[in-house]
Amino acid sequence: MAQDYRDLVVWQKAIDLTVCIYQLTRAFPKDEMYGLISQMRRASVSAASNIAEGRGRLSSAEFRQFLGLAQGSIYELQTQLIVVKRLALANADVLTEAGLLSNEVSKMLSSFIQTLNSTAGKKKLGARS
Repeated sequence: MAQDYRDLVVWQKAIDLTVCIYQLTRAFPKDEMYGLISQMRRASVSAASNIAEGRGRLSSAEFRQFLGLAQGSIYELQTQLIVVKRLALANADVLTEAGLLSNEVSKMLSSFIQTLNSTAGKKKLGARS
């Protein structure tokens, strides 16, 4: 686990997503300050933060757990983006960009988790031999 979390492309994309969400929510009505604005910002920051925190853990199993938490935050954010779209609260272009970035991060997290799962499975099989 020597690689710095800042070198992980998935973390970099999650940061891009967070910046995009902050830009998106700037234009929301002020009455959403403690609703969607807060929820969306926290979910996006949580995704990037869980990737970083997991990278700092001592084992691949712990890292996988934190990647799963990050994935949950991305799903939460995607749900909120659907609500924003239905309420027409945001610029369509920025909303599309946020959706694309969230899908990209989600796919990257899924692939990363699968890779760690298959690596863990191979280690278990090797231990039985």
